[in-house]
Amino acid sequence: MAEDPQQSRRMTRAQRPRLVGEVLVTDGHISEEQLARALAEQKSAGQRLGELLVNQGTVSGATLVRSLAKCLGVRGVQLRHGLIDTSLISLIGEEEAERMKAIPMFRVHNTLTVAMAEPQSLPTIDRLKELTGMEIRPVLALEDNIKEFIHKYSGGDVDIDSFLTSLAESDVEVVERERVDEGPANDLDQMVEGSPIVNLVNVALITAVKDKASDIHIEPNKNGTRIRYRIDGSLRDLMKPPPGMHAAIVSRIKIIGKMDIAEKRLPQEGRVRIVAEGREIDLRVSSIPTLLGEKLVIRILDKQNLQVRMEDLGFRTEVLNGFQRVLRLSHGMVLVTGPTGSGKTTTLYSALDLLRSPEFNIVTVEDPVEYQLDLINQIQVHDAIGLNFARTLRSILRQDPDIIMIGEIRDGETAAVAVQAALTGHGVLATLHTNDAPGAVARLVDMEVQSYLLSAALNGVVAQRLARTTCSSCAMKYYPSEQVLHDAGLSHMSGRAFKKGAGCSACHDTGFAGRLGVYEFMEVTPEIRRMIYRSAPTHQIRTELQKVGQKSLREEGVQLAIDQKTSLEEILRVTQVDDGDGEAELPVSGVAA
Repeated sequence: MAEDPQQSRRMTRAQRPRLVGEVLVTDGHISEEQLARALAEQKSAGQRLGELLVNQGTVSGATLVRSLAKCLGVRGVQLRHGLIDTSLISLIGEEEAERMKAIPMFRVHNTLTVAMAEPQSLPTIDRLKELTGMEIRPVLALEDNIKEFIHKYSGGDVDIDSFLTSLAESDVEVVERERVDEGPANDLDQMVEGSPIVNLVNVALITAVKDKASDIHIEPNKNGTRIRYRIDGSLRDLMKPPPGMHAAIVSRIKIIGKMDIAEKRLPQEGRVRIVAEGREIDLRVSSIPTLLGEKLVIRILDKQNLQVRMEDLGFRTEVLNGFQRVLRLSHGMVLVTGPTGSGKTTTLYSALDLLRSPEFNIVTVEDPVEYQLDLINQIQVHDAIGLNFARTLRSILRQDPDIIMIGEIRDGETAAVAVQAALTGHGVLATLHTNDAPGAVARLVDMEVQSYLLSAALNGVVAQRLARTTCSSCAMKYYPSEQVLHDAGLSHMSGRAFKKGAGCSACHDTGFAGRLGVYEFMEVTPEIRRMIYRSAPTHQIRTELQKVGQKSLREEGVQLAIDQKTSLEEILRVTQVDDGDGEAELPVSGVAA
């Protein structure tokens, strides 16, 4: 059948790329008359149509970018402070960036988002892949906009204090989502204009997420505001905004956290879900009044940092096997103990990940629910309406549960219900604040749990700490002092080299990057069960554990230092030995002397 020439011409016209002038007219940004005048001027001026319209003030740069992006079928962006990770520019260099008219914006895993004046240029994309070794996600930006930020940032990192003082409202554009947990979040790529305060808050959040911080502290002081963030358990300065911004920063965060900005005399709590580094991040916001103003702490709950596989948490093989053994018992209580911030909740989530199955009804009661897990029914307590741990536990027992997880045993009533649940055929997982595993028994007895009930209910206890791991980029040999070796029980290893970090840009000059768990495990053997029944003191239980070869927290940590995963000083910092304990000569296992 012969092809209709007229139909072919119609199809070709429909399939050709749309011109930017057509898009601007179709979307109502300019009229047909304005387009005709601009096209006439373009012939004499020798400029691109878009540049001409922006220079005339007919359309804004942001409007032109959106229209050009629509023509090319890519994302468009107008570069602003806070949207660019300045450390990435060194990947391609200033000269190459100018030649390619491209600037790296941010990296997510192995994908680099790059703002390009010609995002359709395959040779440029191939060159970027060659230079960076990453997959390239091109987005469109205006050439002048790209050159401006190459010149601004090519000299190195920008002083955040200096650029914040010069920000104007029209010079800020941020990517954000503001929605609490109950509903879905907005479009990740939605760009919205904001004030310098909005930009400051977003820079703080994005930087904290990128650096894997767990908390952000926003504190008033006599000179203005101090913003710090906690990385690997230690607080570090993030930025010091100019004076006079504290009230506005607090208001901004309270607004996105759905808190009352007018109430400044009482503590408040809020939450917000944002998008940073291309993924959803949940934030928990807490405010408290101080003499100089409100102090805020933002807890960052990044699911990417949640390790739910037990093998990834740092358990030694023997400890892991024992822990998994007691977890798989059909009923009874397993406790995870340690101070606040020691990773107890993560360990419980890893236990639930091991146990969850369509065959089990698993219910948790938490305060707050930090991460949502599939196949698990999670309940958040609400003390203001009387929904506390004990009341929720009693209701859960009427829901035919197989396994119950209790976020924290805080009082005698909760402890009694938990023990009763373990005795009536349920698996119970819970956290408790004690210094070591044997101390969990005395703590529950202090809560008026009868020792004969506890001896029948308890199957095992894990005590844990988090120790910072040596930075691989600056690891070096060192020789601990005699006092450190003595405190670690390693006087017989004098002259032996250990490892620690010298400090570099990758670890913020701390010598540490990341953390791993130090775990002490107490399995309730028949002898330990008899000792609990007789209300034996903690030191006797500890002695019995040593007889059967179970290591203390200090001994477990020292072994990590011997294995060159961290320094001896770090282990001494995070663990302690009870008064009266003498120095023990520790074996060197798995490492040649």
